Amino acid sequence: MPQTACSGTMFTTPSGFSPHLACAEPGEEEAPQEGPGPGPGACLSDGPPITSASLDTLIQNLVPTADYYPEKAYVFTFLLSARLFIPPPELLARVCEMCIKQQQLDQSPLDTVTSCKSFSQWTETFPSDFRDEKMVGHLKDIIHRIAPCDEAYWKTLNQVLQKLSQRLSLMSQGEESIVKVSLNASSDKLVAFKTKPPPIQKDILSICNDPYTLAQQLTHVELEHLSRIGPEEFVQAFVQKDPLDGTQPCFSDQKKKTSNLEAYVRWFNRLCYLVATEICMPAKKKQRAQVIEFFIDVARECFNIGNFNSLMAIISGMNMSPVSRLKKTWSKAKTAKFFILEHQMDPTGNFYNYRTALRGAAHRSQTANSNRERIVIPFFSLLIKDIYFLNEGCANRLPNGHVNFEKFVELARQVGEFMTWKQVECPFEEDRAILHYLHTAPIFSEDGLYLASYESESPENQVEKDRWKALSTVTGKTTF
Repeated sequence: MPQTACSGTMFTTPSGFSPHLACAEPGEEEAPQEGPGPGPGACLSDGPPITSASLDTLIQNLVPTADYYPEKAYVFTFLLSARLFIPPPELLARVCEMCIKQQQLDQSPLDTVTSCKSFSQWTETFPSDFRDEKMVGHLKDIIHRIAPCDEAYWKTLNQVLQKLSQRLSLMSQGEESIVKVSLNASSDKLVAFKTKPPPIQKDILSICNDPYTLAQQLTHVELEHLSRIGPEEFVQAFVQKDPLDGTQPCFSDQKKKTSNLEAYVRWFNRLCYLVATEICMPAKKKQRAQVIEFFIDVARECFNIGNFNSLMAIISGMNMSPVSRLKKTWSKAKTAKFFILEHQMDPTGNFYNYRTALRGAAHRSQTANSNRERIVIPFFSLLIKDIYFLNEGCANRLPNGHVNFEKFVELARQVGEFMTWKQVECPFEEDRAILHYLHTAPIFSEDGLYLASYESESPENQVEKDRWKALSTVTGKTTF
């Protein structure tokens, strides 16, 4: 069914669902010693995995020295999770100061390539952090204060700044596109009519009658949304006040920090309602059955592509009550393939069948020779819920105040896998007419769907009759 937001979290959470990460008992692990240098750490060379450490130690492990450089996986894990404990500008300022002190300890300029890597990885993986003017200021400061006479160093970091500027520009363009789509969607009037809603002039079959083509265009939309979601949004969706911080949460304007996640949820909901609208809209039973069969074929092709998010949206739309109650219509449709797809997305056993299919798609992606085979678009709401329960099921800090780094290694694993999937370029040619329809076609409200459904097939019980009567007393000008 369509996804809805709830207080406390961005998404509803199912009952009986538990995180798959078994957290260690607090205080079991021995903390690494304080002090400069690499120290033991998860994703660090020459040492056992870090399970917990003080925030200062974790920050210190981020700073390269003459004979040590943190591995890429550690940098990603820490930069992803650190925002729960310290605002990015403050973290960058501390890293810059540590870099300068380390340079003084080494009594020689840091290796140009080594010292640039950390900053380059930060700007590449978390570019949205640098929308803050303080972040850019700290980065420019480090350019001037470390190896000021090293021409190669200057050139390398200036290239980092140029690439960062390009990324931020692309992000702004993407957000403008989201705003335009949102405005188009919000212009749809969702008010119930006294009678069956007037027919919408265009329908999906008049725009695209080939299920393979529609599945490919849905994949375009999905991958475009995925490309805009930064890894930090998964953490910021559930950020809470750090109990050891006496000021305020790191992100005061949470809405802006998760805008791409929310836009993606809105797209899922829109596709659910679009599918339901297209099925309920035709006046004749034969036409409605034809639309049902069409969307079954679209859903099957989405499964074959690896587009599980569109697949679930289509199934959810077809399972909405105004659609599922159309028994006479369903009896005219060939539904064997639909029940197979429903089985694949069955929530039983914590979505066991879906998770098995997802692992298969992920394996195919890893060994693929083409972008077509690399496509993995997860059922996004379930991914968010997995991360939510990981966040809720394990404490950020242990009783001794140390950061529960073991938790964030698992978080980084899940988010990192998503980051790999989102980088795939869509191999299918765009059809602008279809894409425009998917984004702007009018959709019925829930009340409008029920009215259309009752007009197509009369209410069968007292509950449905009472609802139809209640809806019929509502006045309005349009249902879409």
